[in-house]
Amino acid sequence: MIDAFALASPLLRLLDPETAHRATIAALKALPPLAPPPDDPRLAASAFGLDFPNPIGLAAGFDKNAEIPDAMLGLGFGFVEVGTLTPRAQPGNPRPRAFRLIEDRAVINRYGFNNDGHAPALARLSKRAPRGIVGVNIGANKDADDRIADYVAGVHAFADVASYFAINVSSPNTPGLRDLQEPEALFELLARVIEARDAALVQRPLLLKIAPDLTLDQLDAIVRVARDRRIDGMIVSNTTVSRPATLRSQLAKESGGLSGAPLFDLSTRMLAQTFLRVEGQFPLIGVGGVDSAEAALAKIEAGATLVQLYSGLIYEGPGLVRRTKRGLIETLEQSKEPLAARIGKCATILCCSE
Repeated sequence: MIDAFALASPLLRLLDPETAHRATIAALKALPPLAPPPDDPRLAASAFGLDFPNPIGLAAGFDKNAEIPDAMLGLGFGFVEVGTLTPRAQPGNPRPRAFRLIEDRAVINRYGFNNDGHAPALARLSKRAPRGIVGVNIGANKDADDRIADYVAGVHAFADVASYFAINVSSPNTPGLRDLQEPEALFELLARVIEARDAALVQRPLLLKIAPDLTLDQLDAIVRVARDRRIDGMIVSNTTVSRPATLRSQLAKESGGLSGAPLFDLSTRMLAQTFLRVEGQFPLIGVGGVDSAEAALAKIEAGATLVQLYSGLIYEGPGLVRRTKRGLIETLEQSKEPLAARIGKCATILCCSE
């Protein structure tokens, strides 16, 4: 299956990004899912009370409606995060709303949580065999009167089928959503979703996904609330609204969240800053610009126990997962040091170099 999609990748790039993405989802749905290939035991990782066969995960946004989690696990991902899902279906922002910045190996999107709502995704996840780790990324409808209630509804809806929850308060494409990162609002949000989680028969880990555009004072406040509320982990980070001066593409002026290679440095520094502030209270997932084993290892050394990717697939193809895992094993063979021993190894250096 990987070879087939590698051959198809150049053809998909002839289509606009959203059409290519939907074509990829449709093709993966049509194929019988493969059993995940066995991983080298040295890649195994534990976090949030879950055991991962390898630390490389698929970030939210690729499988918005939980249509193909097993197909993506079959490509070799150690875990898959579906969503972002909102209680009610919504179309998102007008098209075009996704742009490839080819010269920069980047993507800008302003989708706006386009998804089919909780019910269809729940039906799909309920039918699948309970294998592999599949997290559910939850958000709020754009027109919700009580956005926190939408997150609570997500926890209630997917409590029986999610391996973990990602609380997405950091998308830049829903007006006002990032206001939920402010301390008072965040405290209430986490209190209510934790209450909903604790009321379920099976209590799933709760992770908070933050933006890379925070000031250090804002990050201090977020981590303080996260630690006080005893959440299970954080995901660092979402896309950025900033535009590095190094961007060359004429599409850089498009509004929305920037992902891909230009996000790597910013998100990795934010990851390191978060790691130092968390002080080991809970694990972190590092995401943003991962397109190689070297980039994945840099995330781990900045403080990530697990790593996610998405935009890298657009430019590197599905073989990226296999190559990244192989590169990590080669590094471990050379260093004779377990992967867990490298978590946060360079966090202080990264923070001091800013």
